[in-house]
Amino acid sequence: MTTSTDLTTAADSVDDRDPVLDAALAAFLDFGIRRTSMGEIARRAGISPATLYRRYAQKSDVVMAVGLREAQRELSYVDHKVDPTAPALEQLVQLYSAVAHRLRDNQLLQRVLATEPESVLPRLTLEAAPLLEIGRGYLAAFITRLQTDGHLPAYDVNPVADFLTRVAQSEILTPATTQLTDAETRAFVQNHLAPFIRLTEGTA
Repeated sequence: MTTSTDLTTAADSVDDRDPVLDAALAAFLDFGIRRTSMGEIARRAGISPATLYRRYAQKSDVVMAVGLREAQRELSYVDHKVDPTAPALEQLVQLYSAVAHRLRDNQLLQRVLATEPESVLPRLTLEAAPLLEIGRGYLAAFITRLQTDGHLPAYDVNPVADFLTRVAQSEILTPATTQLTDAETRAFVQNHLAPFIRLTEGTA
């Protein structure tokens, strides 16, 4: 299993139990990002606005911190859904299914995309480097582990991880209108993702 230390340094500084980020997330879910003020976040966190501003100079910094923590949490969820003792193809199916599930079910992501896309689209496109780094680091570690376990040949995993991360980014920006069945998911992974990472029947 890919450990939390593999989730790249971009998310390492994000505290999963930070009451300020908890307060911000709750406010974003209640009011949306645009309508949430720094004063509301401070009130919910039980601190003064001055204390909040010492930590985060502006609301966009809070939004990015919440986004990074959400990404870290989602990848932790995905990681727990992948059984490292399973056959390599099964691990890839588990990975794809878990990612698709979390993209579809993340409350904050779905809320802001539906109600105020202008608040989040810049952070998923022009300002997406920190989030992409988290995904790229996780996928690079996942592919490297399959190589170490003898399931994949040796090659530079970084371009592959980068491409797959950008595919996931595209799925966020233009989500599918229909959900694949389990059989369709397995067929897609076997016919497209497995060959892309050079996973063959002989190594799976």
